[in-house]
Amino acid sequence: MTNRGLQVLPPKFKLDELARHFLDEDVPSFDFGGYVVGTKLSQANIFFKSIGVVAGIPFAQAVFDLTGCSVTWFYEEGEWLSPDTAAKEKIVLGSVSGRACDLLLAERTVLNIMSRASGVATQSRKMKDISDAHHWTGSVAGTRKVTPGFRLIEKYALIVGGAAPHRHDLSQMIMLKDNHISITGSITNAVRKAKDAAGFSIKIEVECQNREEAVEAALAGADIVMLDNYSAERMAVDSALLKDQFPHLLVEASGGITAATIGSYMLPSVDIISQGCLTQGYPCMDISMKMESPPLPLARTCCPVSTLSVKDASLKFVSW
Repeated sequence: MTNRGLQVLPPKFKLDELARHFLDEDVPSFDFGGYVVGTKLSQANIFFKSIGVVAGIPFAQAVFDLTGCSVTWFYEEGEWLSPDTAAKEKIVLGSVSGRACDLLLAERTVLNIMSRASGVATQSRKMKDISDAHHWTGSVAGTRKVTPGFRLIEKYALIVGGAAPHRHDLSQMIMLKDNHISITGSITNAVRKAKDAAGFSIKIEVECQNREEAVEAALAGADIVMLDNYSAERMAVDSALLKDQFPHLLVEASGGITAATIGSYMLPSVDIISQGCLTQGYPCMDISMKMESPPLPLARTCCPVSTLSVKDASLKFVSW
């Protein structure tokens, strides 16, 4: 999926809703810091200081819009940035202007959003690069192991990075795990009951510990089987046998698969590899916002990157 146009993927009303919620959480009553700095018109730069993927711009934009700030972004969503971290080089990601109190009101919320979204997108891009190197046609996916209240942003960041979001919530796809099967008595019972409620429009996936369980799930009508906590060698054998018997069945590999081992699971008989680590325990990108005094020259604050010449490109980099 191309990253062009991704900014319209989250609807505007949802962006506004999240921005208002985040700001309301951060400022439940008085903004004392805003009182200290006052309403002087000011300008700040947003610096990207890590090597990775830029993500979260639509959500950050919504926060700036809500606080009455004007921002110019110098890079697009999904771009890979490579500052010289050893030299403590910073890339100017964007320039924002507004009242000092409004800039500082938006600052931490914007940085929280973008550092985390960029972290998810960066991890996703690394897995996608491994997939491309193996010429694998399947999907690397996240899971439902997301941060409460931050789900939409993390799922969005997976897409920006090149991974599949997997199911977004309990209402989007039915996944029957060991607890569902234990309570209903069998995989067959669980799948049949799920189909009664889901009808034809919602896919059903079953978590399986061995090939026998996967065969039962497929015969009962499951669309996807997850082979959980398999070694790569065992995955190669069982997934191939399942595909021979059920050509239209989707096979997902999951459980403890890391960047070091994921390549060995990228098999022709595996359609999906899911990783909880993409949205759980991911490293955040180092992004900061610094007020400028005096304001930067006009050419550096208002000129989009696309209009800069090669000679002018150095204006995007600042040593700190």
